[in-house]
Amino acid sequence: MQRFRNSTRPRGVQRPRNPGYLAALLLAGLALAGPARAEAERSNTWYAQALTRGEAGLSLTHFWSKGPWLRAETVVAGHKAVTIVRGKTYYAYDELAAQGLAIRREPAAIERQPADRRPFGDEYRILTEQGAEKIRGEDILDRPVGVYRITDESGKRELWVTEDEARIPLRLEIFDRSRGMHSTTEYINWQSDLHIPDAFFEPDPRMELEKMDFEEYLKRSAADGSVGPVPVLFLRFLYTRKDDE
Repeated sequence: MQRFRNSTRPRGVQRPRNPGYLAALLLAGLALAGPARAEAERSNTWYAQALTRGEAGLSLTHFWSKGPWLRAETVVAGHKAVTIVRGKTYYAYDELAAQGLAIRREPAAIERQPADRRPFGDEYRILTEQGAEKIRGEDILDRPVGVYRITDESGKRELWVTEDEARIPLRLEIFDRSRGMHSTTEYINWQSDLHIPDAFFEPDPRMELEKMDFEEYLKRSAADGSVGPVPVLFLRFLYTRKDDE
């Protein structure tokens, strides 16, 4: 059986910055433009696509959330990797191979996901808690956007995010100092105020899921490099890490 490449962060080359490009990105990224949608932006359901460019290729992930629940779908080498984070369990499975993992999450990781906070597209909170500062503001399509940057021993992260209560990320650039690599992620097609049934955040009952706790997963991944048919793509939902503090 073909296994997914165990890569959690594709790397890529930055695209040129210019006002026209950023305006197009905002237009594509925000279906929720304008004050009339403020109430929808505070909705408890969200959807967006994250397009990541890297030397490993192009990665497109679809995200849905309902309160703290998360569902993500990424296609790699013709296989769909499905991630579901709900309550005490982190599910990751290959929908085509019908196999995967059901991992019991660390209690501290669960506590870090309040019910009233969007679980994905949370880069503004993460980076500002790490010390990112606003370097400039931009007015794109009559909507204020802030650019935040942090530079430390691990490299540089730069984020474009809307300057409103929703703090919708539009673009994230990362320079990994140790590897000398860049990655670029763009969020597009944001939607909110969706009707998403609870069952959408449950794994397909046809999947064969190996059960374990997060400590066993970490131990096996450290020894073997990979566990199961798909990688765990969003480790911060599984256990707490120093770089998420």
